[in-house]
Amino acid sequence: MNYVKTAMLLAAMTALFMGVGFLIGGTAGMAIAFVVALGMNLFAFWNSDSLALSAHGAQPVTRAGNPELYAMVEELSRNADLPTPKIYIINEDQPNAFATGRSPEKGAVAVTTGLMRILDRGELAGVIAHELAHIKNRDTLIMTIAATVAGAISMLAQFGLFFGGNNNDRNPLGFVGVLVAVILAPIAASLVQMMISRTREYAADRMGAEICGQPMWLASALNKISGRAAQNEMMSVERNPTTAHLFIVNPLSGRRMDNLFATHPNVDNRIAALKAMTDIAPTSELAVAAKRSGGGPPVTRPRGRDHGNSGPWG
Repeated sequence: MNYVKTAMLLAAMTALFMGVGFLIGGTAGMAIAFVVALGMNLFAFWNSDSLALSAHGAQPVTRAGNPELYAMVEELSRNADLPTPKIYIINEDQPNAFATGRSPEKGAVAVTTGLMRILDRGELAGVIAHELAHIKNRDTLIMTIAATVAGAISMLAQFGLFFGGNNNDRNPLGFVGVLVAVILAPIAASLVQMMISRTREYAADRMGAEICGQPMWLASALNKISGRAAQNEMMSVERNPTTAHLFIVNPLSGRRMDNLFATHPNVDNRIAALKAMTDIAPTSELAVAAKRSGGGPPVTRPRGRDHGNSGPWG
């Protein structure tokens, strides 16, 4: 159903682009706007991994440097039928994580030190499984397509603002129609883009729960992350807000804005959806071992930063 919703939203955005293009720029204006937006977003897509990781100061993780985290990502990647992505750590107190990469072969997963500090082993596995789901679903590609069409719509609106629409002979609404399109079209495109982002989060939650085999691990992690993220501002995201949609929960300090403009679904709704999946059969070795033992995975509670230890994950 999430795939159907995504396809419908992309179709709606495409229809909006065509309508606005006809109203403002005609066929030529549509072609110019689309080509320019496509070029800009193809560059971003091709360099998405390096751009996002660099923006947040992510440092690569090796097997020798953090064998437990590396082994966890490897095991979950096998379960997801994915090549092991590159692994990164971001030195930030805010608990959060994201995945990027233009294809599964170029995938990368980044987690913050704050995330590793507050989550137990199962919860961290749930978060990583969620990020692997984004890679498997090629969500970077989907969001690039959405950004391309949204960018083209915004560019057409700028054409209309400066030129007032050159095809008024085919526009029954005249200049008033152009003005309405200039104001409302970019807002509508942004809303659809955010709806696509929220839909992809639900899809990644579901697939992530299937990858790790324990939906409540991710549900528990989301509950912890949402509570702590609000207490720790992440400056690298504040400086690069266009990357906010990548993270598992909204990392921006303005997250309390109207839900209509949010890039992430409500955490309570995500947790409720995961609770409804608790009867799925565990498939990962971590989940099978937890079920056999009658509980969750072994929990190693990290010492705080004041004690000179960043947590059980290195």
